[in-house]
Amino acid sequence: MIEFTIGSVARMERLIKEEDIAAFAKLSGDYSPVHMDEEYAKNTRFKGRIAHGMMTAGFISAVLGTQLPGEGTIYLSQSLKFMAPVRIGETVVVEVEVIDMDTAKNRARLKTTGRTEQAGIVVEGEALVMYPKRS
Repeated sequence: MIEFTIGSVARMERLIKEEDIAAFAKLSGDYSPVHMDEEYAKNTRFKGRIAHGMMTAGFISAVLGTQLPGEGTIYLSQSLKFMAPVRIGETVVVEVEVIDMDTAKNRARLKTTGRTEQAGIVVEGEALVMYPKRS
Protein backbone atom coordinates (compact mmCIF):
# COMPACT_ATOMS: atom_id res chain seq x y z
CA MET A 1 0.00 0.00 0.00
CA ILE A 2 1.28 3.48 -0.90
CA GLU A 3 1.81 5.82 2.04
CA PHE A 4 -0.81 8.57 1.98
CA THR A 5 0.86 11.83 3.00
CA ILE A 6 1.75 15.12 1.34
CA GLY A 7 4.29 14.28 -1.35
CA SER A 8 3.04 10.72 -1.91
CA VAL A 9 2.99 9.74 -5.60
CA ALA A 10 1.27 6.96 -7.57
CA ARG A 11 1.32 6.23 -11.29
CA MET A 12 0.08 3.89 -13.95
CA GLU A 13 0.97 3.24 -17.58
CA ARG A 14 -1.40 2.35 -20.37
CA LEU A 15 -0.62 1.54 -24.01
CA ILE A 16 -3.34 3.07 -26.21
CA LYS A 17 -4.70 0.54 -28.69
CA GLU A 18 -7.24 0.66 -31.47
CA GLU A 19 -9.62 -1.39 -29.30
CA ASP A 20 -9.41 1.23 -26.54
CA ILE A 21 -10.53 3.98 -28.91
CA ALA A 22 -13.46 1.88 -30.15
CA ALA A 23 -14.49 0.86 -26.62
CA PHE A 24 -14.32 4.44 -25.31
CA ALA A 25 -16.33 5.73 -28.28
CA LYS A 26 -19.00 3.10 -27.64
CA LEU A 27 -19.09 3.79 -23.90
CA SER A 28 -19.11 7.59 -24.17
CA GLY A 29 -21.02 8.00 -27.43
CA ASP A 30 -18.20 10.22 -28.74
CA TYR A 31 -17.66 9.04 -32.31
CA SER A 32 -15.98 12.25 -33.46
CA PRO A 33 -14.15 11.55 -36.72
CA VAL A 34 -10.91 12.91 -35.23
CA HIS A 35 -10.93 9.72 -33.12
CA MET A 36 -12.55 7.30 -35.56
CA ASP A 37 -11.76 8.25 -39.17
CA GLU A 38 -8.12 8.38 -40.33
CA GLU A 39 -8.95 10.09 -43.64
CA TYR A 40 -10.84 12.84 -41.86
CA ALA A 41 -8.23 13.16 -39.09
CA LYS A 42 -5.35 13.49 -41.60
CA ASN A 43 -6.86 16.84 -42.63
CA THR A 44 -7.03 18.24 -39.10
CA ARG A 45 -4.36 20.05 -37.11
CA PHE A 46 -3.46 16.66 -35.59
CA LYS A 47 -2.59 15.09 -38.99
CA GLY A 48 -4.07 11.77 -37.85
CA ARG A 49 -6.36 10.09 -35.36
CA ILE A 50 -6.02 10.82 -31.67
CA ALA A 51 -7.35 9.26 -28.49
CA HIS A 52 -10.20 10.88 -26.59
CA GLY A 53 -8.85 13.36 -24.06
CA MET A 54 -11.34 12.13 -21.49
CA MET A 55 -10.01 8.60 -21.85
CA THR A 56 -6.63 9.86 -20.67
CA ALA A 57 -8.38 11.72 -17.85
CA GLY A 58 -10.12 8.47 -16.93
CA PHE A 59 -6.72 6.95 -16.16
CA ILE A 60 -6.32 9.63 -13.47
CA SER A 61 -9.57 8.42 -11.95
CA ALA A 62 -8.25 4.85 -12.02
CA VAL A 63 -5.15 5.84 -10.02
CA LEU A 64 -7.21 7.78 -7.48
CA GLY A 65 -9.71 4.97 -6.96
CA THR A 66 -7.28 2.06 -6.85
CA GLN A 67 -3.92 3.39 -5.61
CA LEU A 68 -3.79 6.86 -4.10
CA PRO A 69 -5.81 7.48 -1.99
CA GLY A 70 -7.32 4.16 -3.13
CA GLU A 71 -10.43 2.14 -2.36
CA GLY A 72 -13.32 4.23 -1.04
CA THR A 73 -12.07 7.51 -2.53
CA ILE A 74 -14.78 9.92 -3.71
CA TYR A 75 -13.96 12.33 -6.54
CA LEU A 76 -15.15 15.84 -5.68
CA SER A 77 -13.63 17.85 -8.55
CA GLN A 78 -11.00 17.79 -11.27
CA SER A 79 -9.48 20.55 -13.37
CA LEU A 80 -7.90 19.50 -16.67
CA LYS A 81 -5.77 21.23 -19.25
CA PHE A 82 -5.14 19.21 -22.40
CA MET A 83 -1.65 20.04 -23.66
CA ALA A 84 -1.02 17.60 -26.52
CA PRO A 85 -2.79 14.74 -28.32
CA VAL A 86 -2.32 11.06 -27.53
CA ARG A 87 -2.03 8.74 -30.50
CA ILE A 88 -2.74 5.06 -30.97
CA GLY A 89 0.38 3.11 -30.09
CA GLU A 90 1.63 5.59 -27.50
CA THR A 91 1.93 4.74 -23.82
CA VAL A 92 0.33 7.19 -21.42
CA VAL A 93 1.90 7.52 -17.98
CA VAL A 94 -0.47 9.10 -15.46
CA GLU A 95 0.85 10.37 -12.15
CA VAL A 96 -0.93 11.80 -9.10
CA GLU A 97 0.81 13.54 -6.21
CA VAL A 98 -0.72 14.59 -2.90
CA ILE A 99 -0.15 18.34 -2.54
CA ASP A 100 -2.47 19.19 0.37
CA MET A 101 -4.53 17.36 2.98
CA ASP A 102 -7.35 18.42 5.29
CA THR A 103 -7.41 15.56 7.79
CA ALA A 104 -10.37 17.06 9.69
CA LYS A 105 -12.55 16.71 6.57
CA ASN A 106 -10.75 13.70 5.01
CA ARG A 107 -10.04 15.69 1.87
CA ALA A 108 -6.94 15.89 -0.27
CA ARG A 109 -5.78 17.92 -3.26
CA LEU A 110 -3.68 16.09 -5.80
CA LYS A 111 -1.61 17.28 -8.74
CA THR A 112 -2.57 15.16 -11.76
CA THR A 113 -0.40 14.73 -14.85
CA GLY A 114 -0.40 12.54 -17.94
CA ARG A 115 2.50 12.27 -20.35
CA THR A 116 3.78 10.27 -23.28
CA GLU A 117 7.36 9.80 -24.39
CA GLN A 118 6.51 11.30 -27.78
CA ALA A 119 4.55 14.39 -26.70
CA GLY A 120 5.65 15.09 -23.14
CA ILE A 121 2.85 16.37 -20.91
CA VAL A 122 -0.51 15.65 -22.55
CA VAL A 123 -2.83 16.57 -19.67
CA GLU A 124 -2.39 18.30 -16.34
CA GLY A 125 -4.68 19.45 -13.60
CA GLU A 126 -5.69 19.14 -10.00
CA ALA A 127 -8.11 16.81 -8.24
CA LEU A 128 -10.00 17.23 -4.99
CA VAL A 129 -11.02 13.98 -3.33
CA MET A 130 -12.60 12.77 -0.12
CA TYR A 131 -10.73 9.77 1.22
CA PRO A 132 -11.93 7.18 3.72
CA LYS A 133 -10.87 7.49 7.34
CA ARG A 134 -7.56 5.78 8.00
CA SER A 135 -7.10 3.64 11.11
